[in-house]
Amino acid sequence: MSKRSKSNKFSINSPIRYLGQSLWSLISPWKQIDWLLLFLLVGLTSFGGLTIYSIERVEQLNHAYQHLSIGCLGLGMVLAIARFNYRSLLQWHWVIYVLTNISLIAVMVAGVTAKGAQRWISVAGFNVQPSEFAKIGMVITLAALLQHQDRADFPTLFRTLAITAIPWGLVFLQPDLGTSLVFGVIVITMLYWMKVNPGWLILMISPLVSAILYHLHLPGWLFWTLAMTGLAWLTIPVKVVGALCAIAINCGAVELGNVFWGLLKDYQKARLILFLDPEKDPLGGGYHLIQSRIAIGSGNFWGTGLYQGTQTQLNFIPEQHTDFIFSAVGEEWGFVGSILLLIVFWLICWRLVSIANHATDNFGSLLAIGVLAILAFQVITNISMTIGLAPITGIPLPFMSYGRSALLSTFIGMGLVESVANYRETKKNLF
Repeated sequence: MSKRSKSNKFSINSPIRYLGQSLWSLISPWKQIDWLLLFLLVGLTSFGGLTIYSIERVEQLNHAYQHLSIGCLGLGMVLAIARFNYRSLLQWHWVIYVLTNISLIAVMVAGVTAKGAQRWISVAGFNVQPSEFAKIGMVITLAALLQHQDRADFPTLFRTLAITAIPWGLVFLQPDLGTSLVFGVIVITMLYWMKVNPGWLILMISPLVSAILYHLHLPGWLFWTLAMTGLAWLTIPVKVVGALCAIAINCGAVELGNVFWGLLKDYQKARLILFLDPEKDPLGGGYHLIQSRIAIGSGNFWGTGLYQGTQTQLNFIPEQHTDFIFSAVGEEWGFVGSILLLIVFWLICWRLVSIANHATDNFGSLLAIGVLAILAFQVITNISMTIGLAPITGIPLPFMSYGRSALLSTFIGMGLVESVANYRETKKNLF
C-alpha cells in the first residue's frame, strides 16, 4: 500500500474512531443499565401522552404536554439516579423514613383538599402528593431493614409491620384507600422475597378477609377464623399465644372494619360496593364503570382508531385522562392495542425481576422487588377496575395516567432499579 493510501485510511478512520471513543465515554457511566427497560419506559410514557391528547383534543387542554414534560424530567432523573450507587442510601434510610412521615403529617395539617380528600401540598403553585413519594420511601426503608437476613424471622416480621404502620395509618386517614393498599402489597411482596414463612403472610391478610366475610357469609367467616387459628398454631413459635392472637385479631377485625368503614367518604363506599352491580346507581356511583365498559366494548378487535372513539371524544367518562385512561386505549386501539399494552407492562415486570435476581446484594434485590410490587399491583388493579373486576380505588395506570406526582415517583423508583443494574460488580447477562 502506498503512503498516500495509508494516509487516506488514517484520515478517514481517525474521526470515526474518535467519534466512537467520544460516544463510549459519554455513555460509559450508564454502560450496565438495562437499556431495554429504559426504552420501554420512554415508549410507554409517549403512548400515554398520545392517549391523553386524544382524550382532550376536543377540549384543547394541555394535560398531554404536561404529561410528556414530566416524563422528560423523569427520564432525566432515571439517568441521574442510575449514575449514583444505590448503596449510599443505606446510611440515609432512617432520614428518608422520617421525612416520609413528616410530609404525610404536613398533608394533614396544611394540605390542599380536592375531590373530598386532603392529599396534596401546594409547592410553588403546584399540588404535590406526598403519598406517592412515600411509597418509594417505604421501599428504601424496608429494603434496608430486611437486607441483613437471608430469611426473615418472626421478630423481623414484627419490626417490619411496626415500621409500616405509621405511614400506612397517615395515608389511610387522608383518606387515600388506593395508596394504603399499595403499602400493604409492598410489605407482603418484600417479605415474600426474603423467604418469610408463607403462613405468616396469610395471617397478615386474614383480618381483611375476615372483615369482608363477616358481612357476606357468616359460616364462611367462622370457617376462616378456625383455619387461621390452626395456621397460627402450626407456624408461630409460641403456639398457644399465636392461636389466641389469631382468634382475637380475626374477631376484632370485624369491629375494626366497621370503624375503618366509617372513616371512608360516601363516594369511596359507593366505589367499593357498586362495582358488583353498577346498574343500581347508573347516574351516580356506577356511572364511571358503566361508561368505561361501553367504551372498551365498542373498541372490538382493532379499535375505532385514534381520535375516533365516541365515548372518548364526546367526554362520556369524566376525568378519563387519569384513572380511566385504559378505557380510551380499549376503545380507540381495541383488543389488539390493549393486549400490546399488557405485553409492554409484562416486559417491564420481567426486567425488574431479572434485575432483582442478578443484583449484587440483598438491598439492591429488595429495591427492585419493591418497585415491582408497586408497578404490578397498580397495573392489575387499575385495569381490573376499568373493566368491572375490582372496586374503583383511584389507583392510576403507571406511565399512562396523568398525574405529576405519581408519574415522577414511578420514574424515581425506576431510577433506583437502573442503579441496581448499573452497579453490579460484573457485567451479567440479564436475559
